[in-house]
Amino acid sequence: MIAAWPGLVSGPAEPLIEDSLVLLDHLGEARTVIDVGSGGGLPGLPLKLARDELALTLVEADQDKAAFLTSACARLGLNDVEVVARRAEDAGHDPRYRESFDLAMARALAPMPVLVELCLPFVRVGGRLLAQKTASEDVARATGAIELLGGRLDGVFDAPSALRRDGTVVVVAKLTPTPEDYPRRAGVPARKPL
Repeated sequence: MIAAWPGLVSGPAEPLIEDSLVLLDHLGEARTVIDVGSGGGLPGLPLKLARDELALTLVEADQDKAAFLTSACARLGLNDVEVVARRAEDAGHDPRYRESFDLAMARALAPMPVLVELCLPFVRVGGRLLAQKTASEDVARATGAIELLGGRLDGVFDAPSALRRDGTVVVVAKLTPTPEDYPRRAGVPARKPL
């Protein structure tokens, strides 16, 4: 389905799906999961197929990609999946989503300081953020943003795949509520990273 939808992803779908599945070992007991910047449903849909008990929310601002996500969920017969066709900056202030997930995850969304601002507001206190990165990512650059937004860097773990031999998973624990000012309005996190 991914390969048949024009402009959805660059490159073959199979390695992208395999790359998404490296997060399986990091899901733990999470039940409510949000995939921020889901694009072609990666990593959310492969993880939902592997762990049907997950209650999955897919956030994707691009309307064409959100339409694909809705179509894919229907064709796969997936239950307990919601597609949110909004920017993360807006959805992160919506009381239905703010600080209500056990786990937020993102793959190829943005540099860590930006990713943290877009994702951590969705995570409940006691939950976690999983960011798929590579070993070249300077995670230390995001330390200030992580702490400001109520988190703590729990570690960077090797998570290689055929697509990213130097793949890593950055794990951030949510310790305190995110201040109400975050995320900032649409486009600001990318233009002015914390």
